[in-house]
Amino acid sequence: MMFRMLALSLLVTAQTTNAFQPLSFVPKSAAPSSPAAPWRAPMSTQMVAGGAERAYGGEEYYEGVRIGPPPDLPSLLLHNRIVYIGMPLVPAVTELVIAELLYLNYESTTDPITMYINSSGTTTADGQPVGFETEAFAIADVMKYVRPPVHTVALGQAFGAAAMLLSQGKRGQRYALPNATILLNQPKSQARGQASDIAIKAREVMHNRKTTCDLIASACGKRSEDVMRDCSRVKYLQPNEAVEYGLIDKVIDTKGQFSANPSFLGALQ
Repeated sequence: MMFRMLALSLLVTAQTTNAFQPLSFVPKSAAPSSPAAPWRAPMSTQMVAGGAERAYGGEEYYEGVRIGPPPDLPSLLLHNRIVYIGMPLVPAVTELVIAELLYLNYESTTDPITMYINSSGTTTADGQPVGFETEAFAIADVMKYVRPPVHTVALGQAFGAAAMLLSQGKRGQRYALPNATILLNQPKSQARGQASDIAIKAREVMHNRKTTCDLIASACGKRSEDVMRDCSRVKYLQPNEAVEYGLIDKVIDTKGQFSANPSFLGALQ
């Protein structure tokens, strides 16, 4: 009897003590992992001009839709089937131009591609070599490979290999703006090292020269020997002279001849 009363007294004391102890919370990081998605606090936002909401992370939302930056300019031009070459023909430029041509080929096999050329070719503006003629050959081959017709337009400058690309456009669709300058020249060697290596490189340069002149001759309806003679020294051509030479077909002197409705605006809506 005494033992039962002592046990009952201890039980009542323990319950009374636990009733006044504060509740313990297990930190979230210490909780056992579970497959359920982790809980995230709602993102705070603030109102900005135009009724949009800006999250403290920097992103803006309008009616629950994220507002991002507009597409970059080359993407907008590409959406209108425009390829722009505005730098010397270095490998990075060649890679981008070929990728754009192949993309436009698979997007539509009938709609024409307009290529604007403002390039010093495989050299800088002061004549220093920065690329190889094989860069231009790759672009020229892809221009012939794709099924859509490629229209070429020269603006600013089309020197050396860039002039060759200008001539590779579809017959009747090769243009130049009134103040463009077109230059025919021969490739420059970047050979370094032993005499035997320089000789090997010299043979390759001569082969590239012949290939370039053959492509220009075929596009202009001239003999390859005549073009090689013209390219043996620097030969400048003004747009009207380029038409007479057969390098282009027409000088654009009408404002807005190539203007088109920007189709990308409808795609962005």
